[in-house]
Amino acid sequence: MAGSTFASRSYRDAAIVLRTQNLGEADRIITALTSANGLVRAVAKGVRRTSSKFGATVEPFMVADVQFVHGRSLDIVTQATSRHTYGPAIVADYEKYMAASTMAETAERLMDVESDSGFGGAQFRLLHGGYSALARGVHPADVVLNSYLLRALSAAGWAVTWTACVACGRPGAHTGFHPAASGPVCVDCRPPGTRTLDPATVELLHALQHGHWEQTRSFRSDIRHEATNVVIGYAQHHLERRLTSLGL
Repeated sequence: MAGSTFASRSYRDAAIVLRTQNLGEADRIITALTSANGLVRAVAKGVRRTSSKFGATVEPFMVADVQFVHGRSLDIVTQATSRHTYGPAIVADYEKYMAASTMAETAERLMDVESDSGFGGAQFRLLHGGYSALARGVHPADVVLNSYLLRALSAAGWAVTWTACVACGRPGAHTGFHPAASGPVCVDCRPPGTRTLDPATVELLHALQHGHWEQTRSFRSDIRHEATNVVIGYAQHHLERRLTSLGL
């Protein structure tokens, strides 16, 4: 009976570790985004001991196959097998670490307000791809971060239409941008507080949101910096909170 009860409470899933928190002398609480079970918070017992068999597997930015058991308030990690060790390459570089931390914070916030399993699967795939790109260094960290944020927000229902005014629908790559309006606005629809962007920034933002990586390589650093400011402001508006990881 005990074995049957344990089996009924147990489940296995691919998990991306977003963050960890020490608990007691040897345990950790991990917050993970899973492929099929959304956001999971679980206790990994004994992982801070040098004898732990899977302590390094459940560190931030790692992807693992994890066996969980449902608990009363927190689940319990009973086994973890590494799938992708993105963590070491990310934490060794400041810009990658800041980007990855901001992505983790965004994913956790989005999942806290959305429990649909399909949504969780989409967010898992986006974050997995983002961490892979950061670890391998295939694109600059700011490009990966901005693309991830735009695409994660799009999956949450806040996609930006860069080819028309969001207020009246007038076609064109409008240079006015207002976060509360959810995108570009034409000269006739500009509300107070509208920001005027360089036309190249609008082009870059469109490429970032749609994953047109080759196009992102040709933009100047000042254009990339302006794009980052726009994306961060847009993300914080819709997440209704500051992204504290950017203060790292």
